[in-house]
Amino acid sequence: MAKIMINKKEIIAVFIATLVISISISSVSWKIFFSTAAAVFLIILINIAAKKLTAYYLDSDIEIKLWKIKRYWFKAHQEFKKPFPAGIFFPLFFSVITFGNLKWLASLVFEVKPKVYRAAKRHGLYSYLDITEYQIGLIAAAGIISNLLFAVIGYFTGWSTFTQLSIWYTFFNLIPISELDGNKIFFGNLVLWSFLASLAIIAAAYTFIVV
Repeated sequence: MAKIMINKKEIIAVFIATLVISISISSVSWKIFFSTAAAVFLIILINIAAKKLTAYYLDSDIEIKLWKIKRYWFKAHQEFKKPFPAGIFFPLFFSVITFGNLKWLASLVFEVKPKVYRAAKRHGLYSYLDITEYQIGLIAAAGIISNLLFAVIGYFTGWSTFTQLSIWYTFFNLIPISELDGNKIFFGNLVLWSFLASLAIIAAAYTFIVV
């Protein structure tokens, strides 16, 4: 059985992301904070578990981190002196300027580290050690797909909060910018990104009507 490990830094990152997102969502009514936090925490865990499992089968490890932006423009020297904490800033910023009407749920990103034995796997000799953009895209997509599938489960079990947040979590994480999942999937497999983005947009529109 695949071993899904999460280290202390990742636990802290998950806790901060859960807290920040839950605060930004609950700003309209603090009575829903704990139920929101429970849903957000579960959504993040599902996303991470799917990514780590996929990475395991691709002979790689991933590390979950808070989303930070290092560059403010494209050139190498155009960088912030300290990485900008986008994963903390954006959820709170959008909640404030929209009076809680827009909920930004993208706070976490991941880095991939190929395992040493990837160069000589039992199924044959790899011609490279590094993991490809396509495979990184698959890892990111695994988290997105899992969240969408569990959103459906949440809908049929009557947990509307979980369903809505799962859908919006996938929607914002599919935006192809910086180190978000959407960027990794976009450059790894444009067709897959287009398919998942279409699903997320349709699902997000559906939440306004039904959920």
